[in-house]
Amino acid sequence: MELKNDLLVRAARGERTERTPVWLMRQAGRILPEYRAVRNSLSGFVELVQNPELAAEVTIQPVDILGVDAAIIFSDILVIPEAMGLPYEMVEKKGPWFPKTISSHDDLAKLKVADVPSDLGYVLEAIKVTKKELAGRVPLIGFAGAPWTIFCYMIEGQGSKTFSKARKMLYNEPVLSDQLLQMITDSTIAYLKAQIEAGANVVQLFDSWAGILSSAQYQQFSMKYIAQICDAIDEVPLTVFAKGAYFARPEMRHLNCRTIGLDWNMGISESRRLIGEGKTLQGNLDPCALYGSTAEIENATKKMLDAFGPEKHIANLGHGVYPDIDPEKVKIFVQTVKEYSSQMRSV
Repeated sequence: MELKNDLLVRAARGERTERTPVWLMRQAGRILPEYRAVRNSLSGFVELVQNPELAAEVTIQPVDILGVDAAIIFSDILVIPEAMGLPYEMVEKKGPWFPKTISSHDDLAKLKVADVPSDLGYVLEAIKVTKKELAGRVPLIGFAGAPWTIFCYMIEGQGSKTFSKARKMLYNEPVLSDQLLQMITDSTIAYLKAQIEAGANVVQLFDSWAGILSSAQYQQFSMKYIAQICDAIDEVPLTVFAKGAYFARPEMRHLNCRTIGLDWNMGISESRRLIGEGKTLQGNLDPCALYGSTAEIENATKKMLDAFGPEKHIANLGHGVYPDIDPEKVKIFVQTVKEYSSQMRSV
């Protein structure tokens, strides 16, 4: 089906666009009362992720309500460890919890590379339902967690400020670490390819815990596996978002992907110089800017757009939108991007 609004896909490919496309990480979720109404009708978060019709409904809500230029499938990065044999729970107000974790070669032997059609068919069905309901209005983004970030949760069993157990594993069991990271990588490649086959127009890799590694360890235990995924995914544009990995930007220019996401601590002009002119950049407004007044949000958004310039940019936040931000403030951000970036091209 031909896209009526293909701005994001064209920008990701580095093509000229009439204005800068805009979407937000975590746009489908807690900021919207409409999402909470759906979520509260179920027993838990995982149940919503595994319900294709309801997942499609909350995926589309930000397109209708916020006016963003893309939908991102409602799911979770932790469906991959579950598909590999390590189920998770989502504990209200605490986050993910794994009853079992990986701490030995015996634990590793109980895992498998995900069989995507059987283990993750509910995500693929949600993509198909969403595509049908979107009817080509905007592109659909598929996604997965980067291997290092998934590894963190499989070793630690929950969120952490330091992920010291996961990092300890890199020092004490480098062979086991590599084996697990490769299994995650193989699962992720198959998963992203299946999302694309189901209808995803763009895919994104989230390395949420990139910033807790040293530069050398990031090269060895994250970038190596991200590069494998980038080399394998050539059907649609791929975005790599590695939060906190400011030290890896010179190497990111060599990744075989279209777009690099920037967090809000990464200087825009510096990032462009380090990453190069060949890639589209995505980001990177500080999510906290959306707590400001209308004028403050407009000014911050315009400043960001001026810094990125009119080409090879996808407007977004530098991390996911925070759950207590007013949706009306998000609309100001989205509308400012649309209006101001259109003006930039007409000058």
